[in-house]
Amino acid sequence: MTARPMAARIFVAVAAALALLLLGAALGLLIRVPSFDRAEPAPTPVDIGFAQDMSAHHQQAVTMATLAREHATDPAVQQLAFDIETNQRDQIGRMQGWLGLWNQPAQATGPLMEWMTAEGHDHGGAGPARSGGLMPGMASSAEMARLQGLRGPDFDVYFLQLMLRHHEGGAPMADYGARHATIPAVRELARNMLGSQTTESELMRSMLVQRGAQPL
Repeated sequence: MTARPMAARIFVAVAAALALLLLGAALGLLIRVPSFDRAEPAPTPVDIGFAQDMSAHHQQAVTMATLAREHATDPAVQQLAFDIETNQRDQIGRMQGWLGLWNQPAQATGPLMEWMTAEGHDHGGAGPARSGGLMPGMASSAEMARLQGLRGPDFDVYFLQLMLRHHEGGAPMADYGARHATIPAVRELARNMLGSQTTESELMRSMLVQRGAQPL
């Protein structure tokens, strides 16, 4: 047997042994990881209701932000709309993914925001859902139709007014979820929402001042 075939066989054998070693390590990790993790707590009505209602609340913000990316004339408004649309689409995806894992419907089947009293806590200042199935801060059909019909600086101002009210209306929901949800990932997402939307609300207030307009 020549040296070259022998070297080739040794290389193949070493490679095969290494592959088996890596496979065994991976399987070992898969087997051991659950034993080190605490069992995930079962979702409560707060976790489920937060994911359902905040998804619906976010969806209107995404719709408004999409309109702004198409019709706003101010680059600052367009950038804000892009940030809101991107972030809230991602958050909707996460919340809907959780609901799927929990075998829960994508939307609430009972009264809106009922989860904010399900654990014996108060609403934290959020107030009840408005008539017509609207949660605090959400725009009515007439307001959405008006936004769609506007163009130019008038669109920019009205978008900022509606989105500011939308953010501020959803803030108590996020705060409640951050304080009362059972699933750690839900609490963390709610905290992130509250922080980012508070920052965006401050920005929109300053943008309205720059345009000589007031919040709704």
